[in-house]
Amino acid sequence: MHELSLAQGLIDQLLALADKHQAEKITKVTVIVGPFSGIVTDSFSFGFDALKQEQNPTKESVLVLETPPPEYTCLQCGNCFTSPAGQVQKPRPFSSTLPCPDCGGAHCTAKGGDELILKQLEME
Repeated sequence: MHELSLAQGLIDQLLALADKHQAEKITKVTVIVGPFSGIVTDSFSFGFDALKQEQNPTKESVLVLETPPPEYTCLQCGNCFTSPAGQVQKPRPFSSTLPCPDCGGAHCTAKGGDELILKQLEME
């Protein structure tokens, strides 16, 4: 379960930021989880909630996860588009079963989407 180690890395980063800014309490943490990151968000949240109890600054932290819709680029016409809800295709080089909404081309590639980003942090 690599989500636990990712959650531990996030906690470590939060503690370092709290120390740097002389904050005693971290109240809210917003993280972007890319749709192709391979991270199981429920497991990541569970790991964060378990690990946050071990540190005073993070004990009351609320984790907010944002998962943007997957983006694709059509290799035929260059159109960039997001997939309809529920139609996430794993990135494969130069192919997708999602047709381009502009030209109907089937040769689309995933654009990014593998990120794990600390977007916002609220501290006291």
